[in-house]
Amino acid sequence: MAPSTPDPTHYFDAEPSADSAEQTVELVLPDVQLELTTDRGTFSADRIDAGTKLLLLDGPPHTPADDVLVDLGAGYGPIALALAARNPGAEVWAVEINKRARALCARNATANGLANVRVVSPDEVPADLVVDRLWSNPPIRIGKAALHDLLSLWLERLGPTGSAHLVVQKHLGADSLHRWLESEGWAVKRRGSRKSFRLLDVASPESELSRNIP
Repeated sequence: MAPSTPDPTHYFDAEPSADSAEQTVELVLPDVQLELTTDRGTFSADRIDAGTKLLLLDGPPHTPADDVLVDLGAGYGPIALALAARNPGAEVWAVEINKRARALCARNATANGLANVRVVSPDEVPADLVVDRLWSNPPIRIGKAALHDLLSLWLERLGPTGSAHLVVQKHLGADSLHRWLESEGWAVKRRGSRKSFRLLDVASPESELSRNIP
């Protein structure tokens, strides 16, 4: 018998080739509980990623000025949908390159009654979109150069009082990413560190938030 061929699909592929095998996972937080449909070819399809859940547990509280929220690399939607449930008056942009993941995210938003989520590909984001708060479990495995380009593009979209909130595994370069962000002129604060993850808050050094990033 010939050896099986490894599945070449990555969660950051625009068109994943893995055969569909949908399943359901639950996101359980103190204030939010969501049932989410997942599928092969998407990020953490068999469970809610530990870093994602940590970011949602320990990330910053919502403020009244947070009208435009972005989940960068939304996958099937755990961060975007939790933000939408917590902040019904905000507009939540779920930005995702993976077509299968986008479809799941939109379905999950509808199934959970969350009408304030806009699921889009990167190319569908308006050039003039100004972001109040950016949340992300960023796609580290796309490579350092591509990741830096992606974060640079999105950090430039932050408004005058905007900030970004990232979760990165320590062994996947959280500390080197912290140093790179500072070298690029961003104010960076380590919000927390546990379960092998770092939580990083990022803001413009010109912003008053850089002195006490929320």
